[in-house]
Amino acid sequence: MLLNVNQTVVTEFMLQGFSEHPSLRLFLTGCFLSLYTMALMGNIVIIALVTSSTGLHSPMYFFLCNLATMDIVCTSSVIPKALVGLLSEENTISFNGCMAQLFFLAWSASSELLLLTVMAYDRYMAICFPLHYSSRMSPQLCGTLAMSVWSISAVNASVHTGLMTRLSFCGPKVITHFFCEIPPLLLLSCSPTYVNSIMTLLGDAFFGGINFMLTLLSYGCIIATILRMRSAEGKRKAFSTCSSHLIVVSVYYSSVFCAYVSPASSYSPERSKVSSVLYSVLSPTLNPLIYTLRNKDVKLALGRILASFSH
Repeated sequence: MLLNVNQTVVTEFMLQGFSEHPSLRLFLTGCFLSLYTMALMGNIVIIALVTSSTGLHSPMYFFLCNLATMDIVCTSSVIPKALVGLLSEENTISFNGCMAQLFFLAWSASSELLLLTVMAYDRYMAICFPLHYSSRMSPQLCGTLAMSVWSISAVNASVHTGLMTRLSFCGPKVITHFFCEIPPLLLLSCSPTYVNSIMTLLGDAFFGGINFMLTLLSYGCIIATILRMRSAEGKRKAFSTCSSHLIVVSVYYSSVFCAYVSPASSYSPERSKVSSVLYSVLSPTLNPLIYTLRNKDVKLALGRILASFSH
């Protein structure tokens, strides 16, 4: 195995990006720059609102603040390098740079999937057990859940990145993507990728499959509880508290499933690029908008802050 590692000749990769569509370069640059600016601004506003407004110091908004942080990490690990590729003739990335990008993307993406499950559980507790909600979802439990999400995802990202560094890359060096991602990297390796493929499938099963089922289970219980409510006002209020999260879950899972839930052998660069734009660029941009526009408490807090600036 050491011999293979010493034979590695590829010290940098070439990110293909969107170079096969030169006519779209200007349009894509404008889109990516606008979306990145919106994602950064929107998520920073969410973090600022939650930390500064006492009315938003509840488990739901604490987790939302974590989600906003993950979105910033996700977009910042992908878009700046993609913009460099759109603005230059060649977009090279060093081997270490590629591994760093792979780590931060895997970390933020798996964190988001875990956190969406935790947020679904939080809504389940709020709607199905309203009288016990504040005692069960204590600040200590919320802090432990958030730390667990970040830690488990960091271990997952470390395993995938560590396994990738063990591979030899001695042939083609063009990554058919706009960032370093596991499937296209595995296709470039000239050493066995069996262990990597197994770990990727296990990661998909846990972060994609099990978390998705747990989220569905939470929402199944939530919907059953809402339907049993007698007052129309109660039903409307209960549904409005979880509708934003349900939209975010739907957008994120559909894009992640398109990008990752398929074997490396059936990897399609074009499909992967489109679905990756959805979860790494569009989803972090839409999340703050969804939560701000559909949430009365967030709108009130934003209004108060804007009013304080105007005086």
